[in-house]
Amino acid sequence: MGCFSAGYGRGLVALVLLLQAAWVWAHAPGLSSLDVALKSDLIEVRVTFALQDIEAFSPMDSDLDAEVSDSEREAAKPGIAQLLAGQLRIAVDGDDVTPVEPGQVSFDGQNNAHVQFRYPAVPKQQLLVQSTFLALLPDGHQQYLIVRDANGKALAEKMLVKQDDRLSLPFAGAADGRRPASTHAVLNTVSDFFKLGIEHIVTGYDHLLFLLALLVVTHSFWPALKIITFFTLAHSLTLALAGLNLVDLPSSFVEPFIAATIIYVGVENLIRGDHPKGRHWLTFGFGLIHGFGFAGALREMEITSGDTGILLPLVSFNLGIESGQIAVAAVVLPMIWWLNNKVAIAGKFLKGCSIAVSLMGTYWLLERTVL
Repeated sequence: MGCFSAGYGRGLVALVLLLQAAWVWAHAPGLSSLDVALKSDLIEVRVTFALQDIEAFSPMDSDLDAEVSDSEREAAKPGIAQLLAGQLRIAVDGDDVTPVEPGQVSFDGQNNAHVQFRYPAVPKQQLLVQSTFLALLPDGHQQYLIVRDANGKALAEKMLVKQDDRLSLPFAGAADGRRPASTHAVLNTVSDFFKLGIEHIVTGYDHLLFLLALLVVTHSFWPALKIITFFTLAHSLTLALAGLNLVDLPSSFVEPFIAATIIYVGVENLIRGDHPKGRHWLTFGFGLIHGFGFAGALREMEITSGDTGILLPLVSFNLGIESGQIAVAAVVLPMIWWLNNKVAIAGKFLKGCSIAVSLMGTYWLLERTVL
């Protein structure tokens, strides 16, 4: 009886800690993008941020009615352009340059603000890009910077963070004056997006909770491997389709649907109990939707343009997701199997986990729809 209480207690403590973390940290750190295009006689810069990152410094709700109208958004455009112009540093061959005109601000249907600037100079020796706005944002915010030539070819890519908010790009004496003397763009891209993929799955608690709900019925390696494999295949497929802009689903549909998948699996565990048949096919079907959720991170960074430059970030990001997923499973599965193989507590463990998972999914569903 003592072993039963101790084991069951440890399982419940671990579950409570997991759900407490999920409740507080249901979303990944902020993401934004900075696209620098070197034209023949000027530099075009496009900055993209989520509106929630901007509103803290350039409020839009002027009448304080908790809603931002179209007219209020329009009125906020000059302030947003001025804010970002003051937080973006462009230096050409050692000299800081300023935009030739105020930034042009636009909004999209994904609650993002886009600001475009034009600078009257082109680098012959060196280009410096610095985003000091990152210092004002919460820790963990990441900004994807890409520098392109006049033909759209990537010259350099880097993930900017608060502690490393600049890119210095030297140029050799090529005939067109646009070719960097040396760059580690490929290695940087692989490393940055691999780490982003790991962070996205490790902090994507809705995806992890879905996977936990699927795995909580397993007792051994092979059934768990089948579930993980089918989930990987499914979300890798739709992540690729969304990343290449071949299929696109709005986040207003994807995010509530992800919450619904969590509820469904939790309830199925309660109704069907241990070893539900066809679990791997259910995993594949729902995994397709989760892939669109993973693609949201790339979409926020505006690298879903469909050109050849998307392939390396896409593959690296997906490998990071898989590595993080495997690492989490390697830690959690031994605990699940140990509890499931204890006859006295296996049923209570499955029921307790499934109820908690369903409640968490219900909270997220309400948060993403009516709240």
